[in-house]
Amino acid sequence: MRRAFVLSAAVLLLCTACSGGPDNHSGESAEKAVDHGAAVRAAIEKTSADSARVDEKIELRSADSPTTYVFTIAGAFDLGDDRGRLTVEFEDSGMDPVEEVFVGDTVYVRGSRAVDGSEWASAVRSEAQTRYFLRAPLNDPEHLLRQVKAMRQVSNEGEEQVNGAPAVHYRGTIDHATATLRMTTDTKQGLDDLREKLGDDMPVYADVWVDGKGRAVQARLSCFGGVKAMTTMTLSDFGTPVKAEAPSAEQVVPVTAGEDVLLA
Repeated sequence: MRRAFVLSAAVLLLCTACSGGPDNHSGESAEKAVDHGAAVRAAIEKTSADSARVDEKIELRSADSPTTYVFTIAGAFDLGDDRGRLTVEFEDSGMDPVEEVFVGDTVYVRGSRAVDGSEWASAVRSEAQTRYFLRAPLNDPEHLLRQVKAMRQVSNEGEEQVNGAPAVHYRGTIDHATATLRMTTDTKQGLDDLREKLGDDMPVYADVWVDGKGRAVQARLSCFGGVKAMTTMTLSDFGTPVKAEAPSAEQVVPVTAGEDVLLA
């Protein structure tokens, strides 16, 4: 429980100090002023109809600590059929990994502190909320894609390598409503108050890499300044079969996402 409290404090500091962006945002050329959002939206739509392997890394660091809190998420997800199986780990926390199975609008979780280790917790996917900045509720990969799809002021940053193949890197920002999508009331209120003090949206950057087949192979949300928050999801092995079946009813205990840091 102490690790969850420390992380909450770190994210609070993050939200109060997050400002500025990478140095390469200064002095953009006239070419980069062109909005390439249509290409990003088309790529995410294509990706969202397919299945893929998912590898995600979430990094959080507060202003007054050298410690970076790292979550890793890995598995396979059929984005078109709303089915997937993910394993979630909080690195160097001493906490056991959590297993998640997505079946339609239900997410089954094993290893959560909300239930005994031999049972599965179940939560309603569409009702789940997140308590943390740049975290998806229940680690839902489709939530991140929905956020980056709404990116604005999109520029073409050139070609880079992703999954060992060339991909076009697009960069933009997301607005306040998108950054706070599906947040709990308390967390969103803190960010709303900060936005009012700043007099503008917090600078949250969105990056998407599109491969030669027009698919989004990597997506990232980030906020930089005296602190760091960054969520990066890489998609590979498109068309991979996904086995995700609901556990038997006698093994399932309905719960909400609650206070489990591994479930956001």
